[in-house]
Amino acid sequence: MKIGFALPNIGPIGTAEAITKVAQRAEALGYSSLWTIERLLYPVKPQTPYPGTPDGSLPEIYKHALDPLDALTYAAAVTKRIHLGTSVLDIPYYNPVMLARRLSTIDFLSNGRLRVGLGLGWSKDEMEASGGDMKQRGAMADEFIQVLKAIWTTNPAEFSGKFYTLPKSYINVKPVQKPHPPIYLAAFAPPALQRLARMADGWNPVFLPVPVMQQMFDTVKQMAKQAGRDPASIVMIVRANLELMDKPAGAERAAFSGTFDQIEGDVEACAKIGASEVFLDPAFSPGGQSLDHWMQLLEKLQGLMK
Repeated sequence: MKIGFALPNIGPIGTAEAITKVAQRAEALGYSSLWTIERLLYPVKPQTPYPGTPDGSLPEIYKHALDPLDALTYAAAVTKRIHLGTSVLDIPYYNPVMLARRLSTIDFLSNGRLRVGLGLGWSKDEMEASGGDMKQRGAMADEFIQVLKAIWTTNPAEFSGKFYTLPKSYINVKPVQKPHPPIYLAAFAPPALQRLARMADGWNPVFLPVPVMQQMFDTVKQMAKQAGRDPASIVMIVRANLELMDKPAGAERAAFSGTFDQIEGDVEACAKIGASEVFLDPAFSPGGQSLDHWMQLLEKLQGLMK
């Protein structure tokens, strides 16, 4: 089981010093990957409840958010081997041609270490601010991924669709990885799972109990087979929002919360249902905005790598 770690781009911990220290230490300890998260706004009066808390409120740490791609670029410059991922970029906030070039540049400059996690977004406030279309975002995502792949795999590249158009053009910054950097989707609804099965290289779930992940991953594999793809070609990389405790958490605990042994059990359970990697994010846990805490966790959680 590969183990990755979050890159601190959210909350007061999001500094150049923290990114450098966490990235370099994670690489030195043998972690597989580093991942950034996206948050565009902290609305004063949110129009959409946040899905990650019981009452729908946004965590305070979202008031400080470094750009996920710029943070990855910074990490790429201070590391040599560790993979660099997004979990996730929200498709409606971007133009696919511009994003394809930015992602190609990161993959090129990092010598082929980029992993591309994409999602549809959920915040109506962020959709309005970025010009995204809440109602059309699913249909637009299909074309969006096609544009990325066209730019990454053909030269000259072109695309003509309902939502996006790319005149036949040379775009000469290409990814190092062939045919392109792996694309992972944070999909949950049936249409999104269908898109994953047809177009993506993997699934990036979060906030789900292990039995639910197993059921949904089995569904994705069945969908992939129906779409004429090899189900084994689709991987699962789990985002684990970590809460490490001194005492065991109760039976109603969320996954990846509790003692080291309980978290180790969750990681092993993910491996049994077919996950290829779990990456740990301590940003939302008590002490999660302390760089010292992150550095201590990197050392302690190294034992999860088997």
